[in-house]
Amino acid sequence: MSVQPVKTYPTIACCGLDCGLCPRYYTVGTSKCPGCCGQDFFNKHPSCSYITCCVKKKQLEVCAQCDEFPCTKFDSSILDGGEYDSFLTYKKAYQNLTFIRNHGVKKFVEQQNQRIKLLTIMLNNFDEGRSKSFYCLAATLLPIESIEHALDETNQKLKIDHSKGNNRKTKAKMLKAILNDLAAKAEIELKLRKKPQK
Repeated sequence: MSVQPVKTYPTIACCGLDCGLCPRYYTVGTSKCPGCCGQDFFNKHPSCSYITCCVKKKQLEVCAQCDEFPCTKFDSSILDGGEYDSFLTYKKAYQNLTFIRNHGVKKFVEQQNQRIKLLTIMLNNFDEGRSKSFYCLAATLLPIESIEHALDETNQKLKIDHSKGNNRKTKAKMLKAILNDLAAKAEIELKLRKKPQK
């Protein structure tokens, strides 16, 4: 019986997908994704050409470690930021791989862990049941300092107005407004554009 390949860091996919910041990584139940080559991954995603080449054939963690990167697998939709992909975290896939190419996967995961920690705070304390995708996108695209600032500002406002402290819907609205404001100032769009109809 062959042993399935296991990556050291399932929170970053071979292709650069930021699995640790993806809404499906935080889903509860059978639709939860374990990350790239994570536990039970191959039962949910039996085939992936990136994994076949990168992990199975070349025993690499990510495509950025390959001498042929970027190869023909990286088409224009990924190279331009994957703006029409349904997976929110594809918007930075190629940028992630470029960072790893220049600084190494461990350095990337260190920064990603900071983002995961901030995302976890947003999901645990400010998600009213409808904002998971928004927070995942914010955690992916905004600078870490901006996310920290938004959380600090929201918490300060909640301390001033104690009546809003336990209302999850109000807390979500407040944090999202601050995040959207910071994103607008940085010219970052915290939503996906729909794929054009052919």
